[in-house]
Amino acid sequence: MRKFTAFACGTGAGLTAYYFQKLRDPQFAVQNSWTNSETPVRDCALWDSNWDFRDPKSLVKPQKNDMPQEQNRYNSELEKSLPKYARHIILIRHGEYLDVGNSDETHHLTDRGRLQAKYTGKRLHELGIKWDKVIASNMVRAQETADIILDEINYDKTKMKHCSFLREGAPIPPQPPVGHWKPEASQFYRDGARIEAAFRRYFHRAYPDQEKESYTLIVGHGNVIRYFVCRALQFPAEAWLRISINHASITWLTISPSGNVSIKYLGDTGFMPAKHLTNRIPRDAKNVV
Repeated sequence: MRKFTAFACGTGAGLTAYYFQKLRDPQFAVQNSWTNSETPVRDCALWDSNWDFRDPKSLVKPQKNDMPQEQNRYNSELEKSLPKYARHIILIRHGEYLDVGNSDETHHLTDRGRLQAKYTGKRLHELGIKWDKVIASNMVRAQETADIILDEINYDKTKMKHCSFLREGAPIPPQPPVGHWKPEASQFYRDGARIEAAFRRYFHRAYPDQEKESYTLIVGHGNVIRYFVCRALQFPAEAWLRISINHASITWLTISPSGNVSIKYLGDTGFMPAKHLTNRIPRDAKNVV
């Protein structure tokens, strides 16, 4: 019995040592890419800290020398250029609408679209946000959506800004390409420059003199919002069509004083009854003349 026990213990110890050695073999190791991967981070994955061209170091005249006076000058100017508070940008897609006629003037919200906007307005009211700015695309469906939302959040409608840069369009050819949506190349050139200009207008870190966190509400369109999300998070802009957001949904992005960007909500409609959720033009009213 003692011999058997000794043999069993020896065999078990030998197998344990063998397998432990095998686990240490590099070819059997599983690397956690976010902690100790030996593969260098690809350039496209690195964060561009000066994406908005407002990194304080890029706004201050560099030091000429290492003299104390010059160092004091540089540090003083750098301190004055530092943002202190975050900017919150809340993007709302317009409600469901009818694609009736050949012009924007006839593209009004459906009854369900108006109800969607009302639910979104109520949700924003519940969040208790004090809005610093409200901006809306000047297309009819966005204007109607904003009008309903402003009633719910008790915002002075005369203070709302109207922006043609936020109009719907084709921001950039998507990857992968899709067969059901193929705008002319000229449309990407025309719309893409405008939508990129809108991004640069509204997405940037706070000014140094901003004295509290700010909240900007933008009512716009699905393509534009999805492009903004990709640009703000430094994802490939061509990936915008891989994202789907519902009508009257809430997307919330935050730009920290450092310039880092995070997303809190993406196309949130969880506050809306399921029977009212839509993301496409009603099939029976698409391109009706």
